[in-house]
Amino acid sequence: MLLQKLSFLIVSFYPLVCLKLTDRNLGLSISFVSSLEYMKTILNKENRAEILNRISSLNENNEPLWGKMNVYQMLKHCVLAEEMYLGKTRYKRTFLGLLLGKMMLKKMLKDGPMEKNAPTSAHFVIRETEGVADTEKQNWISLIKEYEFLPDDNLNHWFFGKMTKEQIGYFVYKHADHHLRQFNN
Repeated sequence: MLLQKLSFLIVSFYPLVCLKLTDRNLGLSISFVSSLEYMKTILNKENRAEILNRISSLNENNEPLWGKMNVYQMLKHCVLAEEMYLGKTRYKRTFLGLLLGKMMLKKMLKDGPMEKNAPTSAHFVIRETEGVADTEKQNWISLIKEYEFLPDDNLNHWFFGKMTKEQIGYFVYKHADHHLRQFNN
């Protein structure tokens, strides 16, 4: 009886499965739904257009709400990340990634924004503080547009390990959104 009165969404500890219990006075309905169905992905045309518009609105005067990067550094960081996600560059997997990568990927693929000041590989830390932000912005825009044609090949991420096309789509959107929110975009 008590279950028939329940109408809510329970998100399990495993990030890819949600259990939905409903009661519409017709009996109990239980269904399993992927939590990824609720997340935005860069592989979706509308989501990609949203990110492209947000990138286009960036300028050198944007100040970070958190972190140490300026706009140029953030743009360059994102360009390097996109080149890796698109398979243009490859980095050796870290030992810590071998131990914790899959568990952390599951955590990262949960719905919601990335944590502020998340650690990254030294490959993606931009030391130079000055450069042409507009050039990096155009580079990032060009790379984001390439996700329309992302092949089905799996990526071997420097920390998370092998990622599917779908995981890449969710993670790339989340990473871009994280840095655009960092600069209030």
